[in-house]
Amino acid sequence: MGFIIAALVVGGTGLFIGVFLGVAGIKFAVEVDEKEVAVREALPGNNCGGCGYPGCDGLAAAIAKGEAPVNACPVGGEPAANEIAAIMGQEVGESVREVAFVKCGGDCEIAKENYKYTGVQDCEMMAFVPSGGAKKCNYGCLGFGSCVKACPFDAIHIVNGVAVVDKEACKACGKCIAKCPKHLIELVPYDQTTFVHCSSKDKGKVVTSSCDIGCIGCKKCEKNCEAGAITVTDFVAHIDYSKCTNCGKCKEECPRNVIF
Repeated sequence: MGFIIAALVVGGTGLFIGVFLGVAGIKFAVEVDEKEVAVREALPGNNCGGCGYPGCDGLAAAIAKGEAPVNACPVGGEPAANEIAAIMGQEVGESVREVAFVKCGGDCEIAKENYKYTGVQDCEMMAFVPSGGAKKCNYGCLGFGSCVKACPFDAIHIVNGVAVVDKEACKACGKCIAKCPKHLIELVPYDQTTFVHCSSKDKGKVVTSSCDIGCIGCKKCEKNCEAGAITVTDFVAHIDYSKCTNCGKCKEECPRNVIF
């Protein structure tokens, strides 16, 4: 008899809990936005944060609410943008593919050193070593690959002491930009072919003693650019990519061969 009572108590308790959970599930159910779900499925799922939102879930929610454009995902690019636009019933709009670029050409053969460094291979650790690293130029690439470790797409590598971006693999997520302690990496148009490979703000004499190609701020490139796309500020040339026609005139005029 005791066994029967125990079984009835356990069964009744289970039944009560089941009914309670079922009612609670209906009462407290969270409404699912079907568009948000569809947008999330169209996103690549890298959760890189390159869109400025906390992962793909955050971006999907923002797009579904109309708070983010349909082409906000740099990793998915045009294919994802077109699919999301169809889901949202919107036009994709104009978008320009971008890739990361490292503003330094001071490799092991070009940049000069104060000493030989054999410690921890990490760019961020250089803040704790003499002169901020072995290179004489305090603005150049340290070459220890913190950006390489941060890139989820294997799109950046250290080549002869300098970080170099594989533009075909780069998704413009911006993680390398955030990781570089020297702030040497920027996003540029994919079709851009003319670049200043220097970020030094030192004056000419200091630059020439530190690097064989560093910009000395002579302004020859600025004076000869017919498009007005290149200017010299803080002793280093800067290109306005929205104006640059990639004519190559600045490269021809540069006495230091710092414009590639």
